[in-house]
Amino acid sequence: MATAKVNGVRLFYELNGTGEVPLVLVHGSWDSHHDWDLVVPRLTDSFRVLTYDRRGHSQSECPIGQGSVREDVADLATLIEHLGLAPAWVVGNSFGASIALRLAGERPELLRGLIGHEPPLFSLLAADPTLTPMLDEVSQKIGAVTERIASGDYAGAAEQFVETVALGPGSWTQMPREIQQTFIENAPTFLDEASDPEQLGFDLGWIRGFPKPALLTLGDQSPPTFAPVIDKLAEALPRVEVVTLPGAGHIPHATHPDAYVEAIIAFTRKRSA
Repeated sequence: MATAKVNGVRLFYELNGTGEVPLVLVHGSWDSHHDWDLVVPRLTDSFRVLTYDRRGHSQSECPIGQGSVREDVADLATLIEHLGLAPAWVVGNSFGASIALRLAGERPELLRGLIGHEPPLFSLLAADPTLTPMLDEVSQKIGAVTERIASGDYAGAAEQFVETVALGPGSWTQMPREIQQTFIENAPTFLDEASDPEQLGFDLGWIRGFPKPALLTLGDQSPPTFAPVIDKLAEALPRVEVVTLPGAGHIPHATHPDAYVEAIIAFTRKRSA
C-alpha cells in the first residue's frame, strides 16, 4: 500500500503500468480508486496509470472541518508533482471531472491534456430559464440525499443517490456489494462536498486559454442534465473534441470499459502524434 502526505493529508494511491506516458484517473463522489478497476488493466500497456483515493474517501485521510473543491484540486496538483508525473493526461469522472477541469485552468503545465466525463457543473446552466425545472428537480433530489446522510442513514442515502440522481432505478441492486459498501462508508464526505458553496460552480473563463487538447465524453443514456453542461464547456475549450458513448451512462468506465478505454487511447494517440 502506497501513501503520500499531500497538503497535510495522507492520500492512498496506486501506480500501475509499463507505459512511459503518465495518465491520472480522478474518481467522482462517493467512490474510491477501485472505481477504475475495470479500465486500469486495459490501460497499463499504453500508460503509467495513477489512481488514488481523494481526501475523505476510503483509504485516504479524512481531515476535520469543512472541505472544498479547491483542496481536491490542490491535492491533485501536489500528488502529480510529488510522484514526478507531470505533464500527465488527467482523466476525471463526474465530480472528478470538475476537479480535473479546475486543475486545467489553474495549472495547465501539469497536463498533457484533459479527458472529462459529465462533470456536474450545473451552475453553468443557471442563466437558461428553460432548464430551471430540471435543475430544481436535481437540487431537490440531492437535498433529500444529504438530509438522509445527516440523519445517519448512510446506506439509505447511498441507495437513494444511485437510484434517483446518478444511475437510475434498479441500479443499486446491480452494484457489487463491495462498491455498495464503499458508497456507504464515503457518504459523510458527500455531505461535506454538498456543503461546499463552490462544489457545482465554475467560471468558463478559467479554461478559455487552456492550450492542451481536451476530450469531453457523455453517455447517450445519462441523465439529461449533463449534455448542456458539456455543450457549455465545449464552447469554451479551444482544442476540444466531444464523444458520445452509445449505450453508456454516467459511469462508462464501469459499464462499457472497452469502449471507454478505446476512446481514451484513440484520442491520446491522435493528439500525441
